[in-house]
Amino acid sequence: MLLAALVAAQTAYQPKFKGDPARSDSEASALGYLRTFLRAQKIYKKKNGHYATTLMELSKTGSFTRRMASSTDRGDYTVKFRPHKEKDTFEVSMLPKQQDTTHRSFFSDDQGKIRVDETKEADESSEVLKAD
Repeated sequence: MLLAALVAAQTAYQPKFKGDPARSDSEASALGYLRTFLRAQKIYKKKNGHYATTLMELSKTGSFTRRMASSTDRGDYTVKFRPHKEKDTFEVSMLPKQQDTTHRSFFSDDQGKIRVDETKEADESSEVLKAD
């Protein structure tokens, strides 16, 4: 029993910064990708007058790398990017390969708010992500 508690304590998630809303290293990585994506879209729109419609277009911003653009497989998560060129908007999701309390689904769009859902794919109606 004591050994199990020690092992659990060693593997508990260590927040990466004050107010970190992630519950695991996998979530921290997914949220880092999502924040970088949102920053790159903002930079891209400022330079080009519209949002990028492909991940590869974002790699021209400097903050979003070609490696980030080349695959939607991000470890324990999969990126789902949906550009809406006709409306100059977009949606992006980080979908866990196995959803549980430490692998939640994340969603954002051109409004920039990150939303979260613990039980299903997050969308525009999911709650806004906050630190626990």
